[in-house]
Parts: sequence; structure tokens; C-alpha cells
Amino acid sequence: MVLRRECTARQLRLAVELRRLRDAAGLSAIEAAAMLGVSRVQISHIESGLAGVSEERLRRLAAHYSCTDEAFVDALVVMATDRTRGWWEEYRGLLPTPFLDLAELEQHSTYRRDVEFLFVPGLLQTEDYARAAFSSRVPELPQEELELRVRHRMHRRVILESACPYEAVIHEAALRIKVADRAVARAQLQRVLELSEADHVSVRVIPFDLEGFGGSWSPMMLAGGRVPKLDTAVRDAPHGTGFIDSEAQLGVFRTVFRRVAEVSLDPDRSRDFILRLAKEL
Repeated sequence: MVLRRECTARQLRLAVELRRLRDAAGLSAIEAAAMLGVSRVQISHIESGLAGVSEERLRRLAAHYSCTDEAFVDALVVMATDRTRGWWEEYRGLLPTPFLDLAELEQHSTYRRDVEFLFVPGLLQTEDYARAAFSSRVPELPQEELELRVRHRMHRRVILESACPYEAVIHEAALRIKVADRAVARAQLQRVLELSEADHVSVRVIPFDLEGFGGSWSPMMLAGGRVPKLDTAVRDAPHGTGFIDSEAQLGVFRTVFRRVAEVSLDPDRSRDFILRLAKEL
């Protein structure tokens, strides 16, 4: 068995789900290994993401763990057997791994939801806006890496071209803050307006004068899996990007997004609001 030197977030998620199934069944790694006729070490490698698992073995494990959720097992099989090398692989070794993991997560998502308070969501950014946003990073990025990050962010927009349902809730602050000059700000607002016209894209605005808004003040992202159990939340923090997959935490993020979306302006009023902001520039 050839071990991976590094596993992606998607491969690690598969490993975590298999470990959760075994734990729920109350079985030890030794018992699972005996059922497959392999060593305990091999089970450990599978459950850490260092080794893959075939469809036949995965289905045997699921049956042994008494998992009757066929849709969930089928989704795990897709994760285990997909050998697609996505566009993000060209950035491997050039950008931090979370950039690649995020692109891979988006590529396989069934929907995307964003909440942003200080920046326009990455999927909606223009190239000039993204470059200005990355330029403000401390410590300052080398020019070559800055341009790589901009190109990577622009490449991520393929998810919008694929008609994957996308919802964004953006605070007025993010729309007003000028990360560069007025021309860049105006072009960015126009870009948001253009993208919001697509049937699969929904943009909502939280205005400053909204009363009683006590929602989340931290950006968040939700990516839908093939089944709800495989949804993923993503949070950016000073120490790095976090991928969240526990059902309890996912429930919290779903609730927060629903509440924030409920108090924001509807898509039509949001477009009117953004258009007024653009005319002010």
C-alpha cells in the first residue's frame, strides 16, 4: 500500500466519516481490520487519510458498521473513487494547501453560501479588487505569490459558470470600503450587479440602518455536499483557514446563515441598493 505524503481536505473528510461510522458501530480498529482481512495499521492509514479505500472495501465496511443510509454511502464511494485532477493542482507547491483544498471543495459542492462583512466575497471579486485585497496583507506578499493568489481566485469563478447555486449575504460596509480607488470600487459593484442577474446567483445586502441586527460578525462559508451530512463550513482566522464538518457545528452555521439571510434585503432590493452605491462613486 503506497501512502500519501499529504492528503487533501476532501480525502481527510472521507477518512473522518469512516472513523465516525466505526465509532458509531462501537467497533475497534482491530475488529474492522479482521472483517476486511487486513492489518490494524491499514485501517489506521485509511482513517487518517494516508491511504485510499476501494469501493468494494468501503461498502463492506459500511455494511459491517450497520450503516443503512444508501445515499450517504454512495456519496462516500464517489469521494473514494474520484481520481480527477482539478485545475487547482497547477498551484500545488506554489500556494498554501488551504487554497487548493478550498478550490477542490467548491468544485464538488452542490451549493455555495457566503456571508461577508468587510470584503466582497472572493467568488464575486474583480481582478483589480482581489489584487488590492491581497496587497493589504501583513506581512506583505512577494509580488510573484500575490499574482498567483489573484490568478487562483479568478480561476475559482468557474463554479459560478457551472450554474452551481450560489447565495451571498454582504454587509453594506463591505460594499462601501474602498480597498483601492474609486474606479476599482465602481467596477466591483458593477461586477456584483452583473453576476446577481444569473438565475443561480442570489445576492442580499445587510444595510447599516437595519434595526435589531445581532447576527454573526465573522465571515463564513458553507459548501453543500452530495448529502447534507457531507456539508462543510469554512472559517478564515488569523492562524489559517478552518474546515468544519461536525454535525453540531454545521447546524449552527446553517442557522446563522438562515437568520442573516432573513433580515437582509431581498435580491431585488439589494440590486437597487448596490446600484445606488455605484452611482454615488
